[in-house]
Amino acid sequence: AQLRERGNALFQAGDHAAALAAYTEALSLCEAEPEQAVLHRNRAACYLKLEDYAKAETDASKAIEANGRDVKALFRRSQALQKLGRLDQAVSDLQRCVSLEPKNKAFQEALRALGSSMHERVSGGGSVGGDPDTPLLSQAAQNLIVLAREEAGAEKIFQSDGVQLLTRLLDTAKADLMLAALRTLVGLCTGHRSRTAAVLAELEAPRLSAVLGVEHEQVSLAACNLLHMMFDSLKEGLQKDFRGKEDAVDLKVLIKHLLELLVLEGASAHGRDNALNLLIKVVPRKSSKETNNSLSLWVIDQGLKKVLEVGSTVCGAPGSLPVTENSRMSASVLLSKLYDDLKCDAERENFHRLCKDYVRSWFEGHELAGKLRAVQAVSCLLQGPSDAGNGVLELEGMMDSVLSLCASVCESHQLVAVEALIHAADKAKRASFITANGVSLLKEIYKHSERDSIRIRALVGLCKLGSAGGTDFSMKQFAEGSTMKLAKQCRKWLCNEAIDAGTRRWAVEGLAYLTFDADVKEEFVEDKAAMQAMFHLVRSEDRSVLYAVASTLVNCTNSYDHEEPDPQMLELAKYAKQHIPEQHPKDKPDFLKRRVRKLLTAGVVSAFACIVKSENPALTDSCRELISRVFLALVEEAEDRGSVVAQGGGKALIPLSLEGTEVGQTKAAQALAKITITSNPELAFPGERIYEVVRPLVSLLHLQRTGLENFEGLMALTNLAGISERLRQKILKEKAVPMIEGYMFEEHELIRLAATECMCNMAMSKEVQELFLAEGSDRLKLMVLYSGEEDEKLRRAASGTLAMLTALHPAICKRIPQVTVHWLEILQALLLSPSTELQHRGAVVVMNMVAAEREVAEQLMASETLEILSVLAKDDQDKPRVAQAAKASLAQAVAYGLIQPNPSQA
Repeated sequence: AQLRERGNALFQAGDHAAALAAYTEALSLCEAEPEQAVLHRNRAACYLKLEDYAKAETDASKAIEANGRDVKALFRRSQALQKLGRLDQAVSDLQRCVSLEPKNKAFQEALRALGSSMHERVSGGGSVGGDPDTPLLSQAAQNLIVLAREEAGAEKIFQSDGVQLLTRLLDTAKADLMLAALRTLVGLCTGHRSRTAAVLAELEAPRLSAVLGVEHEQVSLAACNLLHMMFDSLKEGLQKDFRGKEDAVDLKVLIKHLLELLVLEGASAHGRDNALNLLIKVVPRKSSKETNNSLSLWVIDQGLKKVLEVGSTVCGAPGSLPVTENSRMSASVLLSKLYDDLKCDAERENFHRLCKDYVRSWFEGHELAGKLRAVQAVSCLLQGPSDAGNGVLELEGMMDSVLSLCASVCESHQLVAVEALIHAADKAKRASFITANGVSLLKEIYKHSERDSIRIRALVGLCKLGSAGGTDFSMKQFAEGSTMKLAKQCRKWLCNEAIDAGTRRWAVEGLAYLTFDADVKEEFVEDKAAMQAMFHLVRSEDRSVLYAVASTLVNCTNSYDHEEPDPQMLELAKYAKQHIPEQHPKDKPDFLKRRVRKLLTAGVVSAFACIVKSENPALTDSCRELISRVFLALVEEAEDRGSVVAQGGGKALIPLSLEGTEVGQTKAAQALAKITITSNPELAFPGERIYEVVRPLVSLLHLQRTGLENFEGLMALTNLAGISERLRQKILKEKAVPMIEGYMFEEHELIRLAATECMCNMAMSKEVQELFLAEGSDRLKLMVLYSGEEDEKLRRAASGTLAMLTALHPAICKRIPQVTVHWLEILQALLLSPSTELQHRGAVVVMNMVAAEREVAEQLMASETLEILSVLAKDDQDKPRVAQAAKASLAQAVAYGLIQPNPSQA
């Protein structure tokens, strides 16, 4: 300690070398870690003065290891790092200082100064004859990314003409500098409408579109992220009605260039995919509650044919646009989103007309190449807005052309036609037509084609036709054993890693249809290699496989909708000799449980969690719904829920419960409820994630949900409400309390009980307690009456609420005698209950009421309650807590002078 004081004095006197020696000697004698950290921090200050920045960084780092919140050590290390040229790390330390002490002006000024230094460094390298290949410029540009992540840094770059500088970096055509510029621009645009408008005005839409279409995949993706952020910021301004018309024009200018990029021959294939994915995210309405779908209508009028140009592209054809294996699927998803965003028949009829006009323009008056484009466009539409695809397929001569192209000797023609045939077989009337006319053709192709890619598609066509009976065991389309042979072949293709992923995807398509058959399901879950291959495939870049995988797993878990037929209707159907669907014996609960366990063991949850985590354009609303259905089936048994949580299921279910179809969101919310009911919520949803679970659970309380969903939602909220006040506040914020109260009047006894238990936990919040104090409210009356019900669990919940409320609010004690004439009778029944728990709650309520007011105590002591309390007060051995509360009540009554003290207890 003396050496440290000496070092401090020497440092103040300016003798930094001597101060360093004193601190070093003190350090050799010190063993306590906190003291060592202070000495390391002081040595760092000496090294900074002595300009030995490497040692300054080392000592500051040792101090930070001992205490990560040591702002002095963080500040000194940032100074050392700045001198060492590692500006990005220096910014990180300074940002930490500002977050720990937000009002410290020295830290804020240091951060601003460092931002200027970084900006000048880039500016010097990029504009004053600097070489764009120098590592210095590249590192400085990377530092700007870090600076732009903080609002202060982003504003500093913007005010220092940083947008012009970043524009010059984009124009260097150097990938690393372009990436740094794009990522810095994302920071400038994030959540800031006016800066975004200025950036757009400087960069201009054509330049951004050109960068999106470059060959370098990472640069194209970074440009896509920037454009997405710009759309979000401009749309936010539009919603807040700031310069709305100008923002709408900016959005349309950007979208117009994206649509033009789709058909630009010089654009790269992944640039085209990024443009499609961006349009999917920013054009359709996020919710049906938004009434304005004008952007979708404008895109349909201006760009529907451009989207179809991508969707109808035949790979490898002369003069075709460069596309990836995901391009057609992305085009289908965009078309589907646009179609779903339409609000009336007139809008849908216009969509159908434009699609028919486009397909007809290729189908009529062109040679074979035109017919191929038309058939490919039909496939694209059938995969997306199937209603529009079905309408186009009914054009005269279209189905005949598909069948004739299937028989073509040209393999590429066969490939296009077989795919169209597969997609066309969805409608029952067409399936029967194709079964009659196309099965023999598909068999021929499967047996004799030399290309795996064509054989597997023909196989899927056969699978699709063979599953036309769905889950109806009695409706077999093919001969006995044929379906199993098809499934075996699909699994064989799926496991063959020598075949490319795009071709193996079709094997999953086949299984998606064949797994309607329970025999196929059983064989599939026994084939570990096939399951692993499918889960590996779902993580690949071929996004179009996702829907087929989800469909296969929905079938394996029986999580599709199925209603139990009315027994009377069954009898009538038999009498009328009508067909009655039959369940396969292997679809019964025992078989289903075993299949679910095998899927869990194979890693189904981690595969789905990986997909939900990534922003996959193929994760459409309908696909989300399928995944939610599977998750709900996986958590049906309480003993399986721990495994689902361990594999990341809890985290994946939260976004599924907040986005997608209403059915999908509800299924995911119900799965979350099941996990929350039987698991420790703090372990299942660690950290901040537990607060994200509240909204989905509250959604289960809406009146349109089923009784089971209401019950599970209430049970789950009860668990959460018992954890912390912050969670109770979150439940209050989601306006759940009125719904919980409503269910307390429910006829179904389990729902009424769950609602009362939930209210019991919610009553720990001051806001809820005030509701019971409100004049003219029947809430207190209901709790008193429920304390006298026959259902012991309901009595326990209601009397527990009363015990807590009476302890916290004497005013409630005074009101209890006023809410019902049966109050004494109910309290006495609690005191006489055979359940010790109910007795204790009753005794606590009485104790609180006696303590609250003499008049209330007088009413209690004038009744049989006095005698009951006297008996309970003597039972110290068996029921000590009850006896203690009874004694307290009697002691208070003695203090009031209402009764005489008991001589035997004196």
